[in-house]
Amino acid sequence: MSTFNSRALLERLIGFNTVSRDSNLALIEFIRDYLADFGVASELFFNAQKTKANLYASIGPTHLRGIVLSGHTDVVPVDGQAWTVEPFVLSEREGRLYGRGTADMKGYLACVLAAVPALVAQPLQVPVHLAFSYDEEVGCLGVRSLLAELQQREPKPLACIIGEPTELRPVLGHKGKLAMRCCVQGAACHSAYAPQGVNAIEYAAWLIGKLGQIGEGLAQNEDLDLRFDPPYSTVQTGVIRGGTALNIVPAQCEFDFEVRALPSFDPQRVADELQAFAEQQLLPKMQAVQPETAIRFQPLSGYPGLATNPDGFAAELIARLSGCNEFGTVAFGTEGGLFDQAGIPTVVCGPGSMEQGHKPDEFVSVEQMLGCERMLERLTHWLRMPQ
Repeated sequence: MSTFNSRALLERLIGFNTVSRDSNLALIEFIRDYLADFGVASELFFNAQKTKANLYASIGPTHLRGIVLSGHTDVVPVDGQAWTVEPFVLSEREGRLYGRGTADMKGYLACVLAAVPALVAQPLQVPVHLAFSYDEEVGCLGVRSLLAELQQREPKPLACIIGEPTELRPVLGHKGKLAMRCCVQGAACHSAYAPQGVNAIEYAAWLIGKLGQIGEGLAQNEDLDLRFDPPYSTVQTGVIRGGTALNIVPAQCEFDFEVRALPSFDPQRVADELQAFAEQQLLPKMQAVQPETAIRFQPLSGYPGLATNPDGFAAELIARLSGCNEFGTVAFGTEGGLFDQAGIPTVVCGPGSMEQGHKPDEFVSVEQMLGCERMLERLTHWLRMPQ
């Protein structure tokens, strides 16, 4: 029987409502105080409003290169979802632990925190760093301030293990993402005199059609990466708003689109191609009718893809810890690409499945939690060994 008390810790973590639109400070302060009880000091990196924070803590000889255990503390909303259990109260049924964030990804955080007593019990030969972030679910935003600080410090960590739910299978890659908003400013008039106006919805439709053509081109590109499903970069429009009444030529329309890019593909190329189409093909027609019309683009969020070297140290370590050297990829994004850009080779491996993430009655199995505990026990043993 494991001495880690991960279930009790998960119960506490689930009890904090850390939906991204709200503060995560109560949870962060709980973790800070929990670590302090074991003599572990924490650093907090706040957002501009001081309503959210990243937490960074180290155990062991910090003058040596160590291992980062990383996860995000925010969760997605439960609004409009048909839960049969209370989402912010941990419940158990038939070997499953239910609650918002159990899989994505407070189960992993609970296992990491439960490992702390063993990590501090004996001197480590290799340090371990805990990095818990905010606002991952809205574009991997919060961790950037923490990574900016870590880039200024030496020595750089040897590797990072992000505990997103992969059913404890080691993952070395995922696609990157760019999310953009396009705002079309047309010119309104009575629909009986439609040619005298500039229909913002119709011009937005031309732009969305162009995005579809770009996406088709990416699907036919010869540079496929069969590790991913689908094996090419994708483009999709997810939100569109515009118009006020059927008998008014609409003056405004905006739409949001995203690019899910293979690690080898720069998603900005899609935005640049669309903007060139707008400026060269559409704006001249619009401004010939009304000079004040415009098409504007604004970035919403983005993060880089991840493609960790399967022959590198990080891959070797996670294979040893997970007991599996069959490396995979995932369709969802993580903070891994940002850690990698900061010079920290990163792998993704954690309990639970993203099949349950973001859904009502989200759960992680007790078996997966125990498996994660065993993985961290192996890490603790490795950290104590002379390297």
